Amino acid sequence: MLARPGGGTPITALRARAYTIPTDGPESDGTIAWSSTTLVLVEAEAGGETGIGFTYGAAAAAPLVDGSLAAAALRHDAMDVGAVTRALWAAVRNMGRDGIAATAVSAVDLALWDLKARILGLPLATLLGSLRETVPIYGSGGFTTASDEQLRDQFDGWVNEDGCRFVKMKIGADPARDPHRMEVARRAIGGAALFIDANGAFSPREALAVAAQAADLGVAWFEEPVSGDDLDGLHFVRERAPVGMDIAAGEYNYDPDSFRRMLVAGAVDVQQADATRCGGITGFLAAAALCDAFHTPLSGHCAPAMHLHAACAAPRLRHLEWFADHVRIERTLFEGAPVPRDGLITPDLSRPGHGLTFKHRDAERHAV
Repeated sequence: MLARPGGGTPITALRARAYTIPTDGPESDGTIAWSSTTLVLVEAEAGGETGIGFTYGAAAAAPLVDGSLAAAALRHDAMDVGAVTRALWAAVRNMGRDGIAATAVSAVDLALWDLKARILGLPLATLLGSLRETVPIYGSGGFTTASDEQLRDQFDGWVNEDGCRFVKMKIGADPARDPHRMEVARRAIGGAALFIDANGAFSPREALAVAAQAADLGVAWFEEPVSGDDLDGLHFVRERAPVGMDIAAGEYNYDPDSFRRMLVAGAVDVQQADATRCGGITGFLAAAALCDAFHTPLSGHCAPAMHLHAACAAPRLRHLEWFADHVRIERTLFEGAPVPRDGLITPDLSRPGHGLTFKHRDAERHAV
């Protein structure tokens, strides 16, 4: 259905539901372990169309969408995504904007952009204005619980089946074993770039010692060597890291101010942003604009199906994270989830919006 210029398509429904999907086995990184992942799906209706968005996080985001956020959104026109999103942030002001509130707002914003594109009969990348036709991905997993064989098999698949030119592994849970694990990964991927992610497990000086060891194996990316909240620590590591090793962080930034602070501090070589946490497509493109102003590359964090179209429109985008858990969930629960070819994913421009259809029947057994 095509909307007439100026709007006239009021949002008639906004709802959310949470689904918890078990992992294939025990998983952990440098700071926590987990056995399941929760996806919160949001559906927004207007003009006879339904847009979908989602976030990965706490099931508590769903009642927030059904309550305060729905009350705020239903007062607006579906064409005015910026106005709706502003109302959503106002609705959570006194709750605390970060964390659960931000993920809920992000999922709604993603659904609203999908809805607007569907009403207009356009793929979302076209609506946003594409700068590129395809998006590079990097394989991401290599959990600290993985055996050497599991690590080899996973990394070999990303490089030799999916064509990834970069792969990332978790470190930090057992620092004494990490050099061996990095050697296993290096042998498995050959000439592909090796990334490591400590999830904030180290102090700045500990991180520098790890970086020195990793440099001998050609590690090109060190993500969250210290907590992403420690901007001074990140800057300390970045200033002293081996030449050719990028320092990356930002996955837990929830608003434009947090990206601006990180960039002003000179804390990162590559800024990460997660549209399912930082305000959806609206927030992701705001982060992209800041990166452009600071001449800093941008990398999308996780949830590749939700990032693909926005990534096509983001200046200075380097790549998206092809995170093992999320790829499995998105392939299982969504028709139209992206499929890699030669290390790239491409939006389906024959389908409106994100191009995704949620498989409600298949997902029901995981409903919270």
